[in-house]
Amino acid sequence: MQLTAVRTKDTTARGQDAATRGKETAAPAGRTGVRDANGMAVASFILGLIGLLVLNVVLGPIAIALAAVALWRGTTRRGRALLGLGLGVADLVLLVTFMQLDHTVSWSF
Repeated sequence: MQLTAVRTKDTTARGQDAATRGKETAAPAGRTGVRDANGMAVASFILGLIGLLVLNVVLGPIAIALAAVALWRGTTRRGRALLGLGLGVADLVLLVTFMQLDHTVSWSF
């Protein structure tokens, strides 16, 4: 096996005018934190809703954590984050209720 080095053309300083020389393009900043928080709010709602049916011991705390982080970061989907928080708590309440009714550590239909 032979490794070869390929030299690419350097166009960073040549071919640019003085106003744009040395400046690099960057991704737009500022809105990614809110967008991430909005995604967390939606994820907490969906996981809390699914957690009512299956894996509520796992999905409930994840929904609570995602909703809390989304609210802390200032999501624009505040209602959805609060629903995710409520559904996560409902997951755990449902788990404890069924555990008490069955007298077991887990529950099933």
